[in-house]
Amino acid sequence: MPPIPSGVTMRSSLVRALTVLAALQSVLVAPLAGQVVPIRTVPVASGDQFLTLPSTNLGMAGVRLAVNDSLGDPWSNPAKGVFIGESSFLGSPTFYGISNGGGSGKTFPLAGMFRGAEWFGGASLALQQIDNSSGNDFFIDSWVDWIGPAPLLSDASSRNLYASGFVGRRLSAGPWSIGLAASSAHLDAVDGVDLLYASANRIEQSGSASDVRLGLYRAGARERLAIVLLHNRISMTHDVTYVDVTWDDPMRPPVAEARIEINEDKTRTMGAQVSWDRDLDAPGWRVGAAFTVNRKSHPKIPNYSIQNIPRDPGETWAYEAGFGFSRKRGPTTFGIDLMVQPIWSETWQEADEAVVTADGAVIEVGGQTIENEFFFTNVVLRTGLSHQLEDIGLQAGLEVRSYDYTLEQVNHIEGSFRDQDESWMEWTPTFGATLRFSDLELRYAGRLTTGTGQPGTAPAFRGEAAAAFSPRSDFIVAPEAPLTLRDASVLTHQVSVRIPVR
Repeated sequence: MPPIPSGVTMRSSLVRALTVLAALQSVLVAPLAGQVVPIRTVPVASGDQFLTLPSTNLGMAGVRLAVNDSLGDPWSNPAKGVFIGESSFLGSPTFYGISNGGGSGKTFPLAGMFRGAEWFGGASLALQQIDNSSGNDFFIDSWVDWIGPAPLLSDASSRNLYASGFVGRRLSAGPWSIGLAASSAHLDAVDGVDLLYASANRIEQSGSASDVRLGLYRAGARERLAIVLLHNRISMTHDVTYVDVTWDDPMRPPVAEARIEINEDKTRTMGAQVSWDRDLDAPGWRVGAAFTVNRKSHPKIPNYSIQNIPRDPGETWAYEAGFGFSRKRGPTTFGIDLMVQPIWSETWQEADEAVVTADGAVIEVGGQTIENEFFFTNVVLRTGLSHQLEDIGLQAGLEVRSYDYTLEQVNHIEGSFRDQDESWMEWTPTFGATLRFSDLELRYAGRLTTGTGQPGTAPAFRGEAAAAFSPRSDFIVAPEAPLTLRDASVLTHQVSVRIPVR
């Protein structure tokens, strides 16, 4: 690594795995987000790409600590397949769009859930189209000589394929059940990555995500206990095309030539969750609690436009402690979840050759040149209400996410130190309705997320302007200056059809 001129601030970034469901939050479907803690350092509008399975509580803002979700729980903890009342087939087309040309997505999942005397299981297959945002449009005038590939069909839209399955069994007709689940995704696009490389002409993505989990569940007369162990892997490759324009001869037109850089993105997550809920003495009241721990390793992180140091490794410890309660009285159910998420992340840059620091010292190969430490204190609040009117059900809810973190960065090359505090809130009102017929159940859920957008950094003039960037997926990056935000909202619609097997 060559010496870095003084006055140029070094940056390092760390990718949050898929989400996953919630930026790519490091999950494959939205209901799995309960066991994988999402990490974000910028308020990106990343869409609901990983909402590929139905949930009975989606219109109630996804409350879950003290409210059962007969459709979503078995995918989150496979041992909760005991909630399946009857075998059925499901389809849940999902559509989302991001304002200000931020992209959109369409997903068509098909699933089956089956229940026997002792055994239960389910399988799902989803096909998805991601329409890329217009944020990285790069115009080449017709009088400029272009040396590079022609536009591809995949520049406008991409295809993803998801597959999930679980199987479980009640143990010896007792209160315990056990289940095993696996999910896999072939990804040609992760929403928002196209804007992480702000000056790129084209980003071709390819890779996969996988999730394996073991679940235990105990259903007592008044108390219930659930345990989940999981392993999640994200492996992506980004082929990024940049345009270099040269004009050596004023008598001839400029020449625009394509240059391709290949970046790898890898994250590995090990996690565990213990959750508990109990019926109170007061009729209809229930209380619940959950504790989650994730250890994420990041062996490969892409070289985004906001930074100029590739190959940054990193490690994250993420925790979530949640408490909730609900009340069910006749046809009405009300629930509240409150979760606190303390998270510690560390990233660093290792020198690939000897580096001379500003004070004349030498950092040998493999030594750390940059260190970033993040500390998060995030808070999530969900509340939801449902009411059943004979064959018609209505739902409403609100989810509020508060993000707050401190970044401390040490640059061993320049001998400098800086810290930065950032915080913001995201508001997501939800709504839903259910129609039940003798042989069919039709369900609709909608979500509107505000408080996100296309972030950048405030200009900081230190001999040159700070580089701007516009990420819109779930990534951890070390911003070079205070964040700015161009507002964007995400509107999601999901229509679910359940056909029971009788």
